Amino acid sequence: MQKPLILIANDDSIAAKGIKTLAEVMSEIGEVVVIAPDTHQSGMGHAITLDRPLRVSKVKDFLPEIENVEAYKCSGTPADCVKFGKHFILKGRKIDLVVSGINHGSNSSIAVIYSGTMSAAIEAAIEGIPAVGFSLCDFGAEADFSHTKEYVKNISLKVLENGLPQGVALNVNFPKLSEEPIKGIKICRQTDALFRESFEERKDPYGRAYYWMDGFLQNEDKGGGTDEDALKENYVAIVPVKFDLTDYQAVEKIKTWF
Repeated sequence: MQKPLILIANDDSIAAKGIKTLAEVMSEIGEVVVIAPDTHQSGMGHAITLDRPLRVSKVKDFLPEIENVEAYKCSGTPADCVKFGKHFILKGRKIDLVVSGINHGSNSSIAVIYSGTMSAAIEAAIEGIPAVGFSLCDFGAEADFSHTKEYVKNISLKVLENGLPQGVALNVNFPKLSEEPIKGIKICRQTDALFRESFEERKDPYGRAYYWMDGFLQNEDKGGGTDEDALKENYVAIVPVKFDLTDYQAVEKIKTWF
C-alpha cells in the first residue's frame, strides 16, 4: 500500500526541536513534507501574508539521517505554510494528514485562538484535510518531547484510520515531562478562561519607552471535563475544534431585534 502523504508545519520555526521530533515520528508512518516559518511566529494566530512576497527555500540538513522527510523554510506565517504546501509544493497531490507542532508551550484553553501552531492545523481543516495540532506544556527551547512520541503516533494513526468531521481539527496538549507517567488520553472541552495581561514599561539605551507584555491565565471554569483539568491530572488533552465562530443561540436571539 502507498504510504500516506503528511504535511507538517509549526509556529516555532523550522529550527525548533519540537518540529524535528514530530517529523521523526511521522517518518515512521508515511512520506513527510515539512514547511515551517524561517523565524519564530508564535502568537501569530491565523494571520496570512498579503503585503509582501513569500520566500521559500529547501532545507537540506533538516533531518539528514531520515530519507523520507523533505523540508522547506518559508518567510510567511504558519497558515501561509499550509496554504503554500497544498497549493504549490504539493499541488495536484492528495494530502492525507496535516500535523502541526510539536509546539513549545501549551495551546489549551483560550491559547488556541492566538496559536500559530493551531491555526496551521485549522487552515488544513478549512481545506478539508484531517489535521492535528500538538503542543507540550513546556516553553523551553530544549524541552523533552520523549514522552509524547507514542501518543503522537497513536493519535495520528487513529485520525488516518477514522478521518475527522468536515472542518474539525484536533487540539492535542501534553503535560510536561515529570516523574509520573502520563495516565492516558482524555477527550475534553476547551476551558472557558481568559488571559489577564499586564504591560511593563522599560527604556531602551536611548531612553525611549517600550513595553513588554506579561500576564496569566485566569481560569474560573469549574464545570469539569476541560483540557486544563486533564493536563493538571497528567492526561493528554484532546479538544476537537473548528473554524466556525458563529454563536447559533445568539443568531436566534438577535433575529428578534429586527
